[in-house]
Amino acid sequence: MRIVVALGGNALLRRGERPDAAVQQVNANRAVTALAALARDNELVITHGNGPRIGPPAVGGAADPALAPPCPLDVLSAQTQGVIGSLLVRALRYALPGRQVAALVTHTVVRADDPAFERPTEFVGQVHSREVAHALARERGWHIAKDTTGWRRVVPSPTPEAIVEADTVQALLSSGTLVVCAGGGGVPVTADRGTGGLTAVEAVVDKDLTAALLAEELKADLLLILTDVPNVYADFGTARQQPVLDVTPAQLRDGAFPEGSMKPKAEAAARFVERTGGLAAIGALDAAHAIAHGTSGTLVRPELAL
Repeated sequence: MRIVVALGGNALLRRGERPDAAVQQVNANRAVTALAALARDNELVITHGNGPRIGPPAVGGAADPALAPPCPLDVLSAQTQGVIGSLLVRALRYALPGRQVAALVTHTVVRADDPAFERPTEFVGQVHSREVAHALARERGWHIAKDTTGWRRVVPSPTPEAIVEADTVQALLSSGTLVVCAGGGGVPVTADRGTGGLTAVEAVVDKDLTAALLAEELKADLLLILTDVPNVYADFGTARQQPVLDVTPAQLRDGAFPEGSMKPKAEAAARFVERTGGLAAIGALDAAHAIAHGTSGTLVRPELAL
């Protein structure tokens, strides 16, 4: 079976932990331990978030006056893919001796006319006071918005349209290689229709939607979205909270899920199932093997034919 795994940011950094390299290597080892049994018996592609790694360099770029202009987001995305890919490759080679493993810096094509470029919504970088945030907005042309902790930069989050390296990933899989790729949603680029040339854009692509698109392009059997909760919950955080164990894309979209946490995961799972007729599942990292075998998590399946 071919499985695309989407690791949440908690796979490398848990709440309250410092973003130290040693801490992230320990967490990468834990993530790989949860995936090793799946990797032994299946073709596996692992995608991941990059929040734990992109934050510090983004903060440094904003705070260091010597970096003018600050390091662009496409460069930060490529850097974090390399760092996290290296952590995961080391852990995978230890857990799966003899298995070929490769980490691939991946680019994600978006449309230059995507409406998201007119409505930046994705928070990046550090929290500022209102005064500092607005000063940065004037100096650097940033869009600024308020989240639950303070004022932060917001950037566009366009819809992923294609994975540039999908054919390369396919070739690696065909040779028996386990592939780590599409970290943080991939480096966002636009593509020239005539030449195929790539141009980086200041944006962040949702990692779960990128994972769903990659799974579609690779003709995966299963999209496995792993996070820090055992399954999707209806009425999450209320007295009416109930686990959702088996659901169709339409039913999943009817759920009122929080923006920035479960909602993009639910949309990614629904999109993959609708477009491919395959299966998707959402659940806890440590239960990855059980989720893939239908004994844990939330299964998202096609509508049953009448």
